[in-house]
Amino acid sequence: MKAKEISKRLQKMGDKKDARFLQGFFKTGVGQYGEGDIFLGIRVPALRKLAKEYKALLPEEVLPLLRSTYHEVRLFALILFVNAFAQGDKIIQKKIYDLYMANTRHINNWDLVDISAPNIVGAFLMERSKKPLYQLAKSKSLWERRIAVLANFYFIRSNKFADSLKIAVILLQDKEDLIHKAVGWMLREVGKRDMECAEAFLQKHCRVMPRTMLRYAIERFTPSKRRMYMDG
Repeated sequence: MKAKEISKRLQKMGDKKDARFLQGFFKTGVGQYGEGDIFLGIRVPALRKLAKEYKALLPEEVLPLLRSTYHEVRLFALILFVNAFAQGDKIIQKKIYDLYMANTRHINNWDLVDISAPNIVGAFLMERSKKPLYQLAKSKSLWERRIAVLANFYFIRSNKFADSLKIAVILLQDKEDLIHKAVGWMLREVGKRDMECAEAFLQKHCRVMPRTMLRYAIERFTPSKRRMYMDG
C-alpha cells in the first residue's frame, strides 16, 4: 500500500510544463534511447527532500516503485535505495544490490544509472569480485553497459583503476554515444588522479577510440596536448 500511496503523491507533485521539457531532454521520441518513457515533471531536489520522509521503508517496499511506468517514481525508488544502502548493514546492502541487479531493465535512462550505479553496484563490489561488471559490459542492453562503467567511479575515488581500464577496452568499439561519453568521463576521472596511467591508456588506444570518448577523456589536458591526441 505504501508504494501506491507514494506513487499517487508523486503524481500530484508533477508539473506538465516540466514534464514536456524532460520528455525532450531525455530523448523519449520514437527511435531515441528513452523511447516511450513517461515523465511527471518533478525535479531531483524535490525528490531528495521527499525521500527523507520515507527513509524507514524496507527494500521490498521500495521495489514496486522501481517498476513504475513513471520515470520520476523509478528515480525516487533509486534515491531511496542509495540512501538505505549508505546507512544499512551488510544484510541490507546485499538485499539492495540483489534487487538492483535483478531489475536493471527498469533502470533505463542515464540519470537513473548515474545516480545509483556508483553508490550501489560500485560500493557493493568494492572488495568483491568484479565479474558482474564484466558481464554487464558485454550486455546487449545500453543501460547495463552504462552501469558497468558508472560503477567504476566508486573504485576510481579510491585510486583503483585496473578494472576501469579493462572495461574501457571492452567498450572501445561500442556503437552508442552514451557509452562513448561515459567511458571518456571515466578515463578523465582516472587522469585527474593518475595522469601517467591515463596517458598510457590513451597512447595505446587513442587511434581507435570513438572521437566523443577521446574528447571527454582529454577534456582537462592542455590545448596542445589535446590537439596531439586528436591527431592520433
